[in-house]
Amino acid sequence: MKITNRTYIATILVLLCTTVALFYALAFSSSVAPPTQDETAESNQPLYQWRLVTTWPKEFPGLGMAPENFANLVNRMSNGRIEIQVFGAGEIVGALEVFDTVSSGAAEMGHGAAYYWKGKSQAAQFFTSVPFGMTAQEYNGWLHYGGGLELWRDIYQRFNLVPFAGGNTGVQMGGWYKREINQIEDLQGLKIRMPGLGGEVINRAGGTTVNIPGGELYTSLKTGVIDATEWVGPYNDLAFGFYEVADYYYYPGFHEPGASLEFIINQDVWNELPSDLQAIIEGAARAINQDMLDEYTARNNAALEELVNEHGVQLRRMPPEVFQHLKTISFELYDEISAQDEEFANVWQSYRRFLEGVENYHSISEEAYYEERRGR
Repeated sequence: MKITNRTYIATILVLLCTTVALFYALAFSSSVAPPTQDETAESNQPLYQWRLVTTWPKEFPGLGMAPENFANLVNRMSNGRIEIQVFGAGEIVGALEVFDTVSSGAAEMGHGAAYYWKGKSQAAQFFTSVPFGMTAQEYNGWLHYGGGLELWRDIYQRFNLVPFAGGNTGVQMGGWYKREINQIEDLQGLKIRMPGLGGEVINRAGGTTVNIPGGELYTSLKTGVIDATEWVGPYNDLAFGFYEVADYYYYPGFHEPGASLEFIINQDVWNELPSDLQAIIEGAARAINQDMLDEYTARNNAALEELVNEHGVQLRRMPPEVFQHLKTISFELYDEISAQDEEFANVWQSYRRFLEGVENYHSISEEAYYEERRGR
């Protein structure tokens, strides 16, 4: 399914660059008042009031602020023609009810992570992150210039939804553990919160995964409901206070090397919008998608230093033999699911082809540069 002609969308997005540049700073500033009702009424055009439900605590740093920033940006770019009210997890519906709520039209829009909906489509997990898969930069390339977005929208069409990339956290941490992991046997019987394909990999390695919303993780870890949890990275993990209930902080996050979030819009609601407002939604989503990655890039290191230097967190790198074992399981898993699920196989074929190509180039660009820079 193509929501609009690709050439038309590309042209609109180019034209939006200037608009986004002019209004981007305003979206994050409280010093400029939003449009008044008189100003919007003068246009004599329909006004749209939407509810946006999320899987995150209200205004949680990074994840929770992305939908807030999106709503603010859309309001300003549309001169008040679209007003979006954001609700955190539990305010209207539970964190893991966002997909169905927007699909049914009970809310116009949502923000979450596609791998939460693997029960709807196994292939949806590609649109959050894949163990040992693409980084944020690579994923955005595949999504917007490698056919990924078209595949995503084809999958979500049957659920009456239109998806957009809605932020990326970059390479995540491996998670918080109450005990050390020195060999693959240490994963046996481990109870860990890890959703998506990464969770299935851990299950096959001998662990037991539990899907728990972010707001419940601290208590679950503290009370022993789980032995370990991954969440995002230092910026968010510091805010949740995981250092108080677990000693070991592992890296890197094999399970989410470039975790992408999503905006979803009810298809019927989307179809009601005039083309200029659709273009504003597209442009605002692209801006927020990049803005989140910028924020995590800026905040993670300072948060990590605080965790280690002020709170005594023990930073650990996952042993290479454990990592290699998890990688072997991962690619066996993808082939196994592909043999049983044609939709998953189609997305995996596209994803893997792009991954192999970008990995080849990045070995002589990004990777080689990092090696040279570290060598100084």
